[in-house]
Amino acid sequence: MHAIKDSVHDYISLGPVARDLLDTSLLQRLRHIKQLSTVRLVYPSANHTRFEHSLGVYHLASRALDHLGIGGDRARHVRAAALCHDVGHGPYGHQTEEVIRRRTGAHHDEIGPILRGTEAAAVLRGHDLDPERVASLVRGEGELGQLVSGELDVDRMDYLVRDAHHTGVPYGTIDVGRLVRELRYRDGRLVLAEGNVQTAESLLLARALMNGTVYRHHVSRIAGAMLERASERLLDAEGSGPPEEGGPGVDVATFRRMADHDLLVALRETTPDLARRIEHRDLYKRARWDSLGSVPADVVELDRAEIRAAAAEIAERAGVDRDEVLLDVPARPRFKESRTRVVVDGVVQQLTDASELVGALRAAERAQWRLGVYAPAESVDAVGAAAASVLGLAE
Repeated sequence: MHAIKDSVHDYISLGPVARDLLDTSLLQRLRHIKQLSTVRLVYPSANHTRFEHSLGVYHLASRALDHLGIGGDRARHVRAAALCHDVGHGPYGHQTEEVIRRRTGAHHDEIGPILRGTEAAAVLRGHDLDPERVASLVRGEGELGQLVSGELDVDRMDYLVRDAHHTGVPYGTIDVGRLVRELRYRDGRLVLAEGNVQTAESLLLARALMNGTVYRHHVSRIAGAMLERASERLLDAEGSGPPEEGGPGVDVATFRRMADHDLLVALRETTPDLARRIEHRDLYKRARWDSLGSVPADVVELDRAEIRAAAAEIAERAGVDRDEVLLDVPARPRFKESRTRVVVDGVVQQLTDASELVGALRAAERAQWRLGVYAPAESVDAVGAAAASVLGLAE
């Protein structure tokens, strides 16, 4: 059994399938995708990769399968899915996910088309594993798919402790050992065994605290909005002109397979100012930063096209270039983890019904929600005033 030293889980033991999969280009690419993308502009030590995270998810899946008493062919497919679960991510991970989804209709966990015809698929077949079955587990399908993608998945367990470790923020620290040991299947659903309401609450609390402190930090959100705008320009520019006039863009299939550094290089050709600002952390500033209660309901519900149109109108009223106004309207807060199932007095309940803490955390999430309008420092005042007028925000 081959072992790899990991900064979070110590030694991770690899089986034959994992060893062969790790040597494929599909998995090696993940060494060049940072797990926390633009968050590392806030926390300098957050330079861990999706490759490390994938190893961690594989490790926790293996431990969970052992505790659940699941072995053989079923377990081998789950372990392969755990290792491959992030191969569908584009450059900068979640920061470009919506750009890709809008142009392909595909979510990052839909890895079937990406896996098909690759060396990794050949490795799976060589070990008598079905690539399509692996892909379905990554999508969270079936009883065992819940281990890879669900309310109690090992993906979430690993990224919380790993992100906390590498940022130096303690809030994501959870008792992974207990979570894994207490997993059970009841009527085909993955649940936590009797006596684990507080265990489930700890997962929910860690996620909520990491959201406010790390994942939704305003600097990361600004950089992410800039990266999204630049990526759209890159894709829009495909074949639109010769390299000396800003260069052609790339097609979305090529874009999806880029690594982080590939994207930055490409952006220098099509959106040099945005690329320079992202690379050198010369970011836009907040022209508006408004809470959920102070934003008109129709603005909160704007779709992507409406957001772009509103940003363009703000830019026009402020007298600045369109690329100098970014409107960031997050989705309404939602707690997927609150649907976690726990056994209470012999009955399976959702955590939202078993815990009074869930309501408080939902309120805290709503309180942390912010609409952002971002612009270069010299344009902040004009853009802020224009945004208030266009969006109906308080002056």
